[in-house]
Amino acid sequence: MKPDDRIRVMEIIARMNVGGSATQVAGLCERLNPDEFDHRLYTGHVDGGEGDHLRLRDTAIPVHHIPGLGRSIRPIDDYRALLRLVRAMRAFRPHIIHTWTTKAGALGRVAARASGVGAARIHAFHGHQLHAHVPGLRRRVYVRAERLLAPMTDRLVTVGAQVRDDLLAAGIGRPEQYVVIPPGVRLGPLPTRAAAREALGLPLDAPVVAYVGRLKKMKRPDRFAEVAAEVLERVPGCRFVVCGSGALKEDMERAVMPMWDSFRLLGWRRDVETVYAAADVVLLTGDNEGTAVSLVEAGMAGVPVVATRVGSVAEIVQDRRTGLLAGPDVEELAGHTVQVLLDPGLARRMGEAARRWTTRAFGVDRLVADTEALYRSLRGAARAGVGSR
Repeated sequence: MKPDDRIRVMEIIARMNVGGSATQVAGLCERLNPDEFDHRLYTGHVDGGEGDHLRLRDTAIPVHHIPGLGRSIRPIDDYRALLRLVRAMRAFRPHIIHTWTTKAGALGRVAARASGVGAARIHAFHGHQLHAHVPGLRRRVYVRAERLLAPMTDRLVTVGAQVRDDLLAAGIGRPEQYVVIPPGVRLGPLPTRAAAREALGLPLDAPVVAYVGRLKKMKRPDRFAEVAAEVLERVPGCRFVVCGSGALKEDMERAVMPMWDSFRLLGWRRDVETVYAAADVVLLTGDNEGTAVSLVEAGMAGVPVVATRVGSVAEIVQDRRTGLLAGPDVEELAGHTVQVLLDPGLARRMGEAARRWTTRAFGVDRLVADTEALYRSLRGAARAGVGSR
């Protein structure tokens, strides 16, 4: 394919902070066929205190920075970001505009309509804000905005069927607009268990439970601390590793202070593979998840998972085969964790099944193939504006 004939794709995400959306975007930026796609990333800056995915993973992805496109909502800055996106679209003339995250999805789709470039529009939902823990006003505003934006979109991509069904139940979009594309992940080489334990300062023979992710309300790190306390009652020598940071970092530190000697708070690390290699169980305790990348990574590392049965988690963790699922109950989560820790045979079987399953279903090459097929199918969908339909 001649360079002038390539499909021009404009990827827009608010910020490339550590998380599922940034992992997917980075995988696409690194792997899309450059002979077929002219693929460009437009993003804001990562806020202080958040892990920067591009820096932590040491990638060399070219980035077009859009000031004001970051996390914070500031009307003047947001308006300027909107104008910058319009100018960028008119200069690049993309065939496809693919937006990620709530703010970038809103600004990107409005800019696409205002620019008049006639690109096909895709918005990706890694999760949503429909659950009860989200304040009522914020949830209502979110639903209203996404209902208004859906008619301005050709395809709504979700990481799992449950996320799609939740959005449809809220009146967002039409069934025929939706495409489910599960996440795609690539995990680096794993160190040996002994080397990983030594690197993290963990005893070689201690049971280890790991948490990998942002420390924010939705992830319920407070519940993780409560589960840890229950586990320690039954497995006194257990160690807990927390890889991540966020707004609730200080709250987490206070919560685990009575168990301080049993915890390692690592912050963000480039070598997340080391954390998985050191762990016997990965524990997820959140109230809401799209398709948690940490659970995919754990599976690829051969580590069984204990997780809350929320969002599309059950589409990653096969209950009683690759891990154990529970309700948001501390006692149940602790019981499942202890069961895996005290039964090495069960842990080994689940870990091996998890590695086979996640490697087959959630590899980055599968993500890229699915996304390339979607882009090809939409190249002919460019139009002057959705409202003209």
